[in-house]
Amino acid sequence: MLDTLPLFPLGSVLLPGGHLPLNIFEPRYRDLVQDLLNEAVPDRRFGVVTIRQGWEVGEDNVDSLYDVGCTAVLDEARQLPGGRYDVTAFGERRFRLLQIDRESAPYLLARVQWLPDTEPEPDTPGRRERLTAGARDAHQRYHASGMRSGPREVPGEDSESADLSYLLADDCVLTAEDRQALLEETDPLIRLRTVRKLLLREAEFLRELRAVPAPLAEFAQQPSLN
Repeated sequence: MLDTLPLFPLGSVLLPGGHLPLNIFEPRYRDLVQDLLNEAVPDRRFGVVTIRQGWEVGEDNVDSLYDVGCTAVLDEARQLPGGRYDVTAFGERRFRLLQIDRESAPYLLARVQWLPDTEPEPDTPGRRERLTAGARDAHQRYHASGMRSGPREVPGEDSESADLSYLLADDCVLTAEDRQALLEETDPLIRLRTVRKLLLREAEFLRELRAVPAPLAEFAQQPSLN
C-alpha cells in the first residue's frame, strides 16, 4: 500500500516507539507544525528519514537520504517567541521512501510504501524466549557500564518481541548507522539478536576502558534543530 507523507529529514534515526524532541525554527517546518496542529495533515503524522549526506538546516541541504524511515506522530507543541516551536513526537510505523515531491507544499512530501515485519524462520516459543532474555540481559549490562545516568526506561514484560529491540535501542546511545540497521531489519528475531550484539559490544568497550571516553553530553541525543 502506498501513501503520501510530509517529510522531515533529520541527522538522527527515529525508531518505532521512540521519542523525538524537535526545536522548529525554519519557516517550512513551522508551516508543517501548523498544518499538523490544524489537522490539515491527517492524524498529525509525518515521515522522518535520516540524512545520509548533507545537513539538517538550509535550502537544498540534503544530498542523499536513507531509503527506510519511520513515521512520527505529533504529541505536544509549545509555541515560542518568533514563531518557533518546541515539539515532541513519537515513532510509529516504518516505510520505504519511493519519491520526493518538492513542489506541492512549502515542505517536502514523500510517496512511501509501508514496510511490515516478515515472518521469522524458524520461529519457536523457545527461540523467541531465549532471544528476548538475551536482549534484556545485554540492556542491563549496558546500563551497568555507567554509560547512561538518570532513570532507565526498561520495557515492560508485556512488550511484544517485535517492538522490544526498538525500545531497548531507544534507551541506549547507538550510532545512526546502528539504529538505521535496526530500523531496516524486517525479521523481529534478527533485530533482537542484533540489538543484543550491539549493546554487549558497547558495554564491553566501556568495561575495557573503565571510563566513558568522552563527556556524556557528547553522546546524548540532543533535541534536533532543523
